[in-house]
Amino acid sequence: MLETERLILRPFLEDDAEDMLEYLAKPAVNCFAEMALSSLEEARAAARERSQDGEYYFAVCLKETNKVIGEIFAHPEGGAADTFSPCWMLNAAYQGRGYAYEAAHAFCGYLFAQKGARRLYAYTEEDNLASQRLCEKLHMRREGLFLEFISFINNPDGTPRYENTYQYAILKKEWENR
Repeated sequence: MLETERLILRPFLEDDAEDMLEYLAKPAVNCFAEMALSSLEEARAAARERSQDGEYYFAVCLKETNKVIGEIFAHPEGGAADTFSPCWMLNAAYQGRGYAYEAAHAFCGYLFAQKGARRLYAYTEEDNLASQRLCEKLHMRREGLFLEFISFINNPDGTPRYENTYQYAILKKEWENR
């Protein structure tokens, strides 16, 4: 469990299902489209699944009420146990209040200090300006733009909709010297 001034980052519980359904009924960005939930039962199953990983997958909760307002997660990359790609998602009703930064800052610090991370990188779609600003506020550097990098959804005619995607990254030594 991680604690910040206003948030607690903790493993998921099955009781978090209703809160999860609020932000996953219609994910705000396409990269989370496959995580969409359409029922409370699906949300309970998703919460149970997330609860199995209390080391790298956290519910982002308001400290005062324990309401789940989002999630943050990362796993070691394939053969590079010191490289992680954190992902964050916040309920749209709670965006614009600094919660995403507060959670991401604590989580990145956790990955560097406790999980042996040497390098963190994040992908964000070209039109996701809020996530780009968050990466920059975390002192991540923009490493590149991948044109038509990946498709998460289809166009109305059924063809894949490819998205331009930025990659941001920060090394542990950069994190420590920021």
